[in-house]
Amino acid sequence: MRIHELARELDVSSKELLETLEKMGVTGKSASSSVPEDLVPRLRASGGKATKAAKPRQVMEPPPKPRAKPKPKPAAPKAAAAPAAEKASPEGNGAAVAPPAPTPVPAATAPRVPTPVAAPAATGSAPMSSTPAPATAPSPAAPTPAAPTPSTPTPSAPAAAAPPEGLVLQVVRGSTPQLFAEKTNRSPADIVKILFMSGEMVTATTSLSDEALQTLGSELGYHVEVVGLEDELQAEEREREDEVDESKLVPRSPVVTVMGHVDHGKTKLLDAIRVTDVVAGEFGGITQHIGAYQAHVNGREITFIDTPGHEAFTAMRARGAQITDIAVLVVAADDGVMPQTVEALDHARAAGVPVIVAVNKIDKEEADANRVRTQMVERGLVPSEWGGDTEFVDVSAKTSANLEGLLETVLIVADLAELKGDPTGHARGTVLEAHLDKGRGPVATVLVQKGTLEVGDALVCGTTYCKVRAMVDENGHSVDVAGPAKPVQVLGWNGVPNVGDELREVEDEREARHIAAERESRVRSAEVVNQRPASLQELLRRQERQDIPELNLVVKADVQGSLGALTDAFLKLPQDEVRVSLVHSGVGAITEHDVDLAKTASAIVVGFNVRPNANARELAEREGVDIRLYRVIYDAIDDVKAALSGMLKPEERESILGEAEVRQTFRVPKLGVIAGCYVTRGTIRRNSQVRLIRDGVVVYEGRVGSLRRFKDDVAEVREGFECGIGLENFQDVKEGDVIEAFEVEEFARQISS
Repeated sequence: MRIHELARELDVSSKELLETLEKMGVTGKSASSSVPEDLVPRLRASGGKATKAAKPRQVMEPPPKPRAKPKPKPAAPKAAAAPAAEKASPEGNGAAVAPPAPTPVPAATAPRVPTPVAAPAATGSAPMSSTPAPATAPSPAAPTPAAPTPSTPTPSAPAAAAPPEGLVLQVVRGSTPQLFAEKTNRSPADIVKILFMSGEMVTATTSLSDEALQTLGSELGYHVEVVGLEDELQAEEREREDEVDESKLVPRSPVVTVMGHVDHGKTKLLDAIRVTDVVAGEFGGITQHIGAYQAHVNGREITFIDTPGHEAFTAMRARGAQITDIAVLVVAADDGVMPQTVEALDHARAAGVPVIVAVNKIDKEEADANRVRTQMVERGLVPSEWGGDTEFVDVSAKTSANLEGLLETVLIVADLAELKGDPTGHARGTVLEAHLDKGRGPVATVLVQKGTLEVGDALVCGTTYCKVRAMVDENGHSVDVAGPAKPVQVLGWNGVPNVGDELREVEDEREARHIAAERESRVRSAEVVNQRPASLQELLRRQERQDIPELNLVVKADVQGSLGALTDAFLKLPQDEVRVSLVHSGVGAITEHDVDLAKTASAIVVGFNVRPNANARELAEREGVDIRLYRVIYDAIDDVKAALSGMLKPEERESILGEAEVRQTFRVPKLGVIAGCYVTRGTIRRNSQVRLIRDGVVVYEGRVGSLRRFKDDVAEVREGFECGIGLENFQDVKEGDVIEAFEVEEFARQISS
């Protein structure tokens, strides 16, 4: 690619791009000159700005093999060191591949997270680069390695088959040879050549399958780990983390997550602390979003995060535990420890944060705080008054009893943790919640964890980017600056970001746009790789699935967190005999597009805390599309479960009506063989289903064709009476046979929880 073409693509001038290339060490170029292939991806990612020469995090090289220090006079043993150094690069490149030296590799690459910067320090050897290798081979000794050249491929073969342990290279699913070459410090032509020799006909921009990436890694001596874009982004964030400057750290507010079982009074407790009434606005009396608030106590601020307690919101509780400093576990004194209480405790332990147990509802007559303490001791939380290290505080959100004690306990635990943050530098944080507002566009609730976020800053989060147009606190007031531990709503996104993703500030909006576009292209590449021709086994499985009834759903919710919880709850329903198929899910109001999609797929539109607009409602009534609206999550789950139960095949139960013994047979013209029977049990009815049993074996199953008593047709014959029975389409009736009458009843079934 030429310089002027790349400049037009990056929306910069050719002069600016030439200056950038000079800063990167490329001189003597003009606007019509070609850009080096290894610099194109870096320039695209940076938006035409100068970057460092390589990404040492991704080049997973082992340290160079230890060798003797050079002496003033060359000796015979030193001549042998040259081929040993050159064996590290059989491709003639001398860069990513190293000899299988098992001893230094584990010491240099003990963690699996790519941190090659620490590798030279751990071994105390020379820096990892391709420069020292040719320096150890002086020109007089150049012909010497010619003798062992034929034996060089012999040791490389086992190295490729069994790469050294710890030599791990993380590659994003759907990576191209160009990206793989950048990670291994090789040229794309070398990667394409290796793939060609392996039977893969690809170009430098072709998305590679997981198998091709594994094959390519084994050829170069790497153990390739194919990861998703989320894992790659987390690794990039760790790489960009700067060293903590202790002089810049200042005390910050503690982040406290309130967790517990549903209806144990978590939000009511926060209302009492904040002197508000959030519960009044919650449908069904349960929290269905993550709420972030700040409370002021004795001139200090505490950031509270309220998480839902319903079982469907497991992901929200886990997300709240991961970003918190202290977890407050609310347990109702009259209810005790419940399933979501245990689950919240597990999340807090996994996050490694201190736990404070708030025993709520102590104002009730049936409250028993000691029972709660005993149950928590069984799960490893021993109260401090019993000699343990866990603080228990008895409170009442209804009467506001002992709330000051709870807040003081939170501040004491925070002081012991010595929480500090760096308000300088670029802002970083986490998206707690995100939704699409009709008037304001995409809105994300974020918690700033590092740096300072200001209006006008450029942010990137996953595949979305933002130039902060405005920030709003939990009370709806505009905020210009947000420091560490400050939750705010951010406006100005190009799309709704995914909840739980990390956000970071970049230099300007152009860089944010380029980074988001690069990540989006990776996602598309991974999707292209996943779209492969189906195998025979997959076709057979599809045929089996086609025989299973499906309930198609179009799900819309107000925020990303509720959408994820709702879709997960639907997909967790039993899928053996009936299945839930999510045709589409998204955030925002129900639109005409959703109704059209539901009509095409014969689906039901499920709206959670959203409403259809006038055009969508009119279209749904005209086309007969069913729109179900809910404000409480368990109502939606129960209705979908009931709909799935209605699609189940009914359960058939057989009941015996009666039995008759054949004592004599008669042949009647035009009617055939008639069995003269004696009813020994129950009742024989006309047109009832019967089976003929001979010597304990069923020889016929059908219906009663005719039923007579003497010469009269009758509807039924009871026990103890004689009758004549004619069977439909069956004449082989013998004396001693038993005719058993039965009926089959159908009962509606319910899917299991």
